[in-house]
Amino acid sequence: MEEFDCAVIGAGVVGLAVARALALQGREVIVLESEGAIGTGTSSRNSEVIHAGIYYPAGSLKARLCVEGKALLYAYAAERGVAHRRCGKLIVATSAAQLAQLEAIAAKARANGVDDLVLLTRDQALAMEPQLECLAALHSPSTGIVDSHALMLALQGDLENAGGVVALRSAVTGAECGSGGIVLHSEDGTALRCRSVVNSAGLAAPLLARRFDGLPAASVPQASYAKGSYFTLAGRAPFERLIYPVPEAAGLGVHLTLDLGGQAKFGPDVQWVDSADDLVVEPSRGDAFYAEVRKYWPALPDGALLPGYAGMRPKVSGPGEPAADFLIAGPETHGVAGLVNLFGIESPGLTSSLAIARRTVELLS
Repeated sequence: MEEFDCAVIGAGVVGLAVARALALQGREVIVLESEGAIGTGTSSRNSEVIHAGIYYPAGSLKARLCVEGKALLYAYAAERGVAHRRCGKLIVATSAAQLAQLEAIAAKARANGVDDLVLLTRDQALAMEPQLECLAALHSPSTGIVDSHALMLALQGDLENAGGVVALRSAVTGAECGSGGIVLHSEDGTALRCRSVVNSAGLAAPLLARRFDGLPAASVPQASYAKGSYFTLAGRAPFERLIYPVPEAAGLGVHLTLDLGGQAKFGPDVQWVDSADDLVVEPSRGDAFYAEVRKYWPALPDGALLPGYAGMRPKVSGPGEPAADFLIAGPETHGVAGLVNLFGIESPGLTSSLAIARRTVELLS
């Protein structure tokens, strides 16, 4: 049986960040990825936004790791030449009922250590974005966008330069947890004994954890899947910043984001589904997008929204339940030495990736 010091399951942005952090500590690291390329799951199906840390409950992992991760990510992207832009965003109130919610959002942000939000009047917001329609807005100057694939390639490069290895098409099917380490079993029948294992399998993390013999079943949450569809804009958007409505329960509303080339997309919406593989964008969902977008951009032309792509939020809370925090479960949680399970790493997982990596390494130290 082959032996390795550390195995990270999943080569998404978080798995690669964790593997890099372990390798930079001098540990022997292998990343086991089921697909034929890195970052083909949740990491490639999101808005590529660097979040400021505004919306999350004070003291939560999402709040703390987003604020910490944002600073780490901006610094890392600048150091490694990863394309990004600190473009800022406007959170807009389009009805009188939402005005008080802007104040509540600003207060929540301050509690999270985000103290750069500026409350704008309608005229101030329109001076920044003339095509916008709103009653008031919050300006978040530290929100940005990043080339997520370039980020993952940089993390992979650092990992490999430090002696780590990425093994593609290496699906893990289960494990045995014992006093002699954790034995991982792969689809091709290979067994690998590891001192430390990080389950960063994203959408599949809870299902995989249930196949770990010796891991208490009660420590593994139930997976839920909230699909988010995106529609792209035909033509160039007349906005320089990201535009977000006041958030809804399971997501941040149908917002406008930009890529580094200036192409605009709208979404994601929220659609609870039974399968993580349900990634087809239904063109009919665009009908509701027009109504939502026109609340803050009334001039959106008919026929301008084209079906783009869908992402899947790897949630550990279901419909009607309060949004769950990141669940970073180490040995003190489940009692298995050398194992960290990363559950529910949805947004702001990309922003938080380097901070999640730090916390995971601490749990394994």
